[in-house]
Amino acid sequence: MAQPLTRRPLPPSRRPPPLSPEEIQGRVLYRDGLILVIDKPAGLAVHAGPSGAPNLEECFDALRYGLPRPPALAHRLDADTSGVLVLGRHPKALSKLGRLFSGRDTEKTYWAIVEGAPPAEQGVFEWPLLKVNTRNGWWVKASDKGQPAVTRYKVLGHGPGMTWLELKPETGRTHQIRVHCAQAGCPVVADRLYGAAKPGQLLHLHSRAIVLPLSKTKPPIRVEAAPPPHMIEALMACGYVPADHSR
Repeated sequence: MAQPLTRRPLPPSRRPPPLSPEEIQGRVLYRDGLILVIDKPAGLAVHAGPSGAPNLEECFDALRYGLPRPPALAHRLDADTSGVLVLGRHPKALSKLGRLFSGRDTEKTYWAIVEGAPPAEQGVFEWPLLKVNTRNGWWVKASDKGQPAVTRYKVLGHGPGMTWLELKPETGRTHQIRVHCAQAGCPVVADRLYGAAKPGQLLHLHSRAIVLPLSKTKPPIRVEAAPPPHMIEALMACGYVPADHSR
């Protein structure tokens, strides 16, 4: 008996992008001649990885807006994190953004729903972070042998068994917020690496806003992304009022 035909997955260069041109363009929060800021969806890697899974870069061709080349990533977000992501539209813009992100000239604000609560209503997490590589993969841990890492936090609300935090990382270490929250005894909800995976739930970490001082003669650019649908229920349990329910 003949074996049934199976469809092979398209190679990355030929498969359709994970978001249509209309979908990715609908996520543009800000655009000028230098940069684009988009609202990254949770659960999608920003660039290609060893698994060959779909990634956000595959969508960037739809974001040229008349330029000869698509934009490129100016920084990174974890695959499971949603929210504000900055792209440079050409090499000169990427160089400028690289200098901003390598220093402390940008201000990033994240929202997280964490299990339990941090030790105080506001404070600073300052554990150095070390990346650990093994045959089975890698992760990050707090270690005196690691690189300095600083995250300022403030409680915005409390709910049953959880807390809504505003977090402002002053350094940009990999998984910094996730490891700092876990080390403080309040891991981010649905964090499968540093907390407890929750079937059917996405990580409750959102890149809420960014401030970019791109010009010396103009005010800094501030861009904000609304929280994603998967975080709304927990946020409301902690006191968040969505914009369309504020009246």
